[in-house]
Parts: sequence; structure tokens; C-alpha cells
Amino acid sequence: MTSTQMPGVSYVMPVLNEADYLSDAVHSILNQDYAGDKEMILALGPSVDNTDQVAAALAAEDSRVRLVENPRGRTPIGLNLAIKASKFPIVIRVDAHSELEPSYTARGIETMFRVDAHDVGGLMDARGKNPLQRSIAAAYHSPWGLGGAAYHSGAPEGPAESAYLGIFRREVFDEVGFYDESLWRAQDWELCLRIRQAGHKVWFDPELRTGYYPRDEFDALAAQSYASGVWRGELARRYPAGKSLRHDLPPLMVAGTAIGSLALIIEPFLGRKTKPTVRLLWKLAKLAPVAYAGLVVYASATATRASTKEKFLMLRVLPTIHFPWAIGFVKGRLKGAQGTLDKGRVRS
Repeated sequence: MTSTQMPGVSYVMPVLNEADYLSDAVHSILNQDYAGDKEMILALGPSVDNTDQVAAALAAEDSRVRLVENPRGRTPIGLNLAIKASKFPIVIRVDAHSELEPSYTARGIETMFRVDAHDVGGLMDARGKNPLQRSIAAAYHSPWGLGGAAYHSGAPEGPAESAYLGIFRREVFDEVGFYDESLWRAQDWELCLRIRQAGHKVWFDPELRTGYYPRDEFDALAAQSYASGVWRGELARRYPAGKSLRHDLPPLMVAGTAIGSLALIIEPFLGRKTKPTVRLLWKLAKLAPVAYAGLVVYASATATRASTKEKFLMLRVLPTIHFPWAIGFVKGRLKGAQGTLDKGRVRS
């Protein structure tokens, strides 16, 4: 593809309380090694920090940056507002906590036309600026952290169920519609479902890497994990075919660990009249929390890209991901997800 053939690109970003990250993210986008035209649409939610001032300064600095208001602050609403305000034939979803590799745009568009896809995504390359954030990033990369999805731990290039962020042909929104605004989270998976149902390809390219900075506090990580679990449960309610075994494992782990912890208390007090089968079941149940603890130790010890200190932090990080997610998933699966969103964030 020659420079004269390179289509213009509209980058769309929902933003809420991202003053510390927004400037770096926007500059990584505007400095992409791509000869086509670019524009950046920021959908500004009701931030309580100085995000709006940072955004205004970026817009004043570069005419390619434009701002739209997103009073309700929700991710899918902001994305839809930004897409509708944009003009170029390629739409790329970006995130304030993400930094694109310089070749991301050129590679993604080349891949899109090479394989005739309508949505292309790559690896979410989690990173950290302090030990806790780096330990969370290491957990994200681990198959024991977020379930081993391709865009976390990698996979060969090929068709995918969903795509991280996403590089889209604009016409796909005219055909299948925009993001579902009733899904505060996981709206990317649902959009990809409609794209696939329309007969188009969603494609994973491991050469596409996006630097991503996760939460850097335990409370924020737990809130995000819970909200993610709730909305994944909501998706399982709406689209049973989209649920996989990896979504059931965390709730089973929580149930097994809870029962096993109870067994540690109860089993020693079982009387002689207790049936041998019942006693055996309680003995076996005691193994569940031991097995989970062993898994956490193993996952932490074998984590790549983590220092010794960060591996020790992972001993707390992994349960902070697993337990809230599992509890949230059950809640979303049984009761739905409306009204659930982790505080202070708009990211999915």
C-alpha cells in the first residue's frame, strides 16, 4: 500500500478521570508512523480531576484533536459519540491507559486489507510504572490471571472471537450498528459477535502490540475485576453460546475454596456416627483451598517479566482478580448487570 493509497484514520477514545495518562496516550497516537491523515476524537465524561483541562490543552496544541461531550460518562456512549463525530474511513478504538507502538496503525490497516477483515486487534501488552502495577501486568500476561485470552497471552495470527480495542472499517458500523449502549462493559465482544454474524472477519494479529497500564491500587483492581465479572455474567445471560469453560472456572474455584475452608473447621469435630462417605467428602473438600493456594504460588513463581518483589505481590494480586470476578460473574449471570460500574473509570 503506497502513501497515496493510505486511508485516513479516526482514533476514538472515551475519557474519564485520566489526567495522569491522557497526554502520553494521545501523543503516542498522533506520532504513529503512518502517512495517511489522522484525527483524534476524545469523548469527555464528567471527570472530577483535571482531565478536561488536559484535553483542552491537547486540542489547542494540535488541530487534529477534537472534543465531544459525554455527560453520562459510559464507555459505549462515548465511543458512539466519537465515531459519529469522526470522518475517516478507518476507525481505531484507543484507550487513555494505552500507548500504541509506532507501527500499530500501519500494520493493523495492512493486516485488515491483507486478510479482508472488518475488525483487527492485537496484544494487550500490560506494563507498569511501579512494582504493584508491574505485578498486576504480570498477572494479566499469565494464563492463570485473566484466563489466557489470545490478546493477553498471545496466539497465532488468525480469526478471533473478539479483538482488543479494534481497528474497524467505518462501513461496518453502518451495516451492523454501533456499540450497544446498554452494555457498560464487554461491549466490544458483543459488537464483534454482530460483525461475525454478518459474515465478516474479526482478526487477531500478534504483531500488533498496545502498551496498557492497569490499575495500580488493590481497591481499584478489585472493583474493576468485580465489574468485569458482572458484565461477563450479563453477556452469558444474553448470549449463552458466548460462554466458555474458562468463565465457569473462577466461580467453581470460589465455591470450592469456600466449602474447603468450612471443611477445615467442621471436619475435625465430626462424630463417630458420621457416615464414612460424608467424612471422606469433608476430607476431600479440605484440599480445595490448599490446591488454590498452590496454584497462586505456582503462577506467581513462574510469572515472566516480574521481579522477585513483584512475584510476591502477585500472591495478593491474583486472588484480588479471581474472587471479585467470580462473585461478579455469578451476580451478573443470575440477576443481571444494570447499575454495576467500577467507580471513577470508564474503561472496559
